[in-house]
Amino acid sequence: MSRELTLAAVDLGASSGRVMTARVGPGRLDLAEVHRFPNRPVRTAGTLQWDVLSLYAGVLDGLRAAGRESSGVDAIGIDSWAVDVGLLDADGALLGNPVHYRDARHGTAVPAVHAAVPPAELYRVNGLQHLPFNTVFQLAAMRGTARFAAARQALLVPDLLAYWLTGARAAEVTNASTTGLLDATTRQWAPGLLERLELPRDLLPGLVQPGEEVGRLTAEVRAETGLGEVPVIAVGSHDTASAVVGVPASSDRFAYVSCGTWSLVGVELDGPVLTEAGRAAGFTNELGVDGTVRYLHNVMGLWLLQESLRTWAASGLPADLPDLLAAAGRVPAFTAVVDVDDPRFLPPGDVPGRLAQACGETGQAPPQGQAETVRCIVDSLALAYRRTVRRAQELSGRAVDVVHLVGGGARNALLCQLTADACGLPVLAGPVEAAALGNALVQARALGAVTGGLGEMRRLLRDTQQLVEYRPSGSAAAWDAAEARVAG
Repeated sequence: MSRELTLAAVDLGASSGRVMTARVGPGRLDLAEVHRFPNRPVRTAGTLQWDVLSLYAGVLDGLRAAGRESSGVDAIGIDSWAVDVGLLDADGALLGNPVHYRDARHGTAVPAVHAAVPPAELYRVNGLQHLPFNTVFQLAAMRGTARFAAARQALLVPDLLAYWLTGARAAEVTNASTTGLLDATTRQWAPGLLERLELPRDLLPGLVQPGEEVGRLTAEVRAETGLGEVPVIAVGSHDTASAVVGVPASSDRFAYVSCGTWSLVGVELDGPVLTEAGRAAGFTNELGVDGTVRYLHNVMGLWLLQESLRTWAASGLPADLPDLLAAAGRVPAFTAVVDVDDPRFLPPGDVPGRLAQACGETGQAPPQGQAETVRCIVDSLALAYRRTVRRAQELSGRAVDVVHLVGGGARNALLCQLTADACGLPVLAGPVEAAALGNALVQARALGAVTGGLGEMRRLLRDTQQLVEYRPSGSAAAWDAAEARVAG
């Protein structure tokens, strides 16, 4: 490669979106945020929806800023959360905003889906942990509506944005694997599932692999952003797929915690594990970059802290997270612990009140203040990470020597140390922007700025990104006792 590349990584999270520019060259991988914008879901007529047009406007603003600050960009990649879809009509127009995965309507379709395809059989095909908002349930819940009757195609959020940028419709495979309609073994759509669930085959677009070009910016977008005919490259468009590319592992004996609003905890494998034991344990087989499988369990994540802060701020209480974490560090360990995967914590609302209720049901005194509540959350998250890392090893046969904690949670020193203590393994924290870095690395390889596989990309991460190591301390027996309290 004769020159460095400037790449735009669009990374959309549940509370904000950002456009980052990455400069990639021999021995260089720099990342800078050029634009951040809020992601505020809106409830109308009883339905919680994503304001996807506002997100698209934020993406355009970010691409304009990226081009202005870098004198142009060489490629663009988009990653976001999974499962939620926009429906297009016969003209390619969007039929309303995508419904938010936290909307309660999705779960109403679970019995009908399981009546058509029993849960064990569904798992043997798609390998997914049962979550009531997986796309398969969302689409089933829409049947019978005018919107669904008019729909001719369904696009996941990053694919929808790529369509608006390029005019090309495709489904990137790592995100497609979260729909419940992809065969985890063949890595293709599962026509038998579509037929039995009475979903039109044409509803789902053709699949593309990470590293393939989706299309080039349309004339309209070029005029809007000031960019040229820049290619949009398919990356690991599920943000966790990009984040796992961004894990700076030096061998395959690692577990990862991609810690944001959700915590995705698991190991990287060469193929799916479609056992009944895996299904019973709630493990999912989501596809990764370069033919890998992200064998993981979804843990509730920093949502618990985010919702607690919102609840306190609305009540006029202090809601500064660094101060609260410092205070929580002075609270005795295991004052109260809960199962963070309890479905009661999924909807928006009064998380501190629900934590108190859960503690009472297991015979524990509820947290008595904000610091105690925060300590309850971080202790409980670390406990869930411990449980999940251990179970992932048992179910997959993959031994683990280190836990890589990436994403926003890597800034939370208390959580990182507690995770090391709980797992009894060293924790390497960072990079914080693992998803954007993984996004950029796949683009860079597609354009020839990086060569080789995941090992080579991760070597560049280790050489260029700052990591913090946390060594385990404390008593394993104390964590065992805390686990027993959660079980009641």
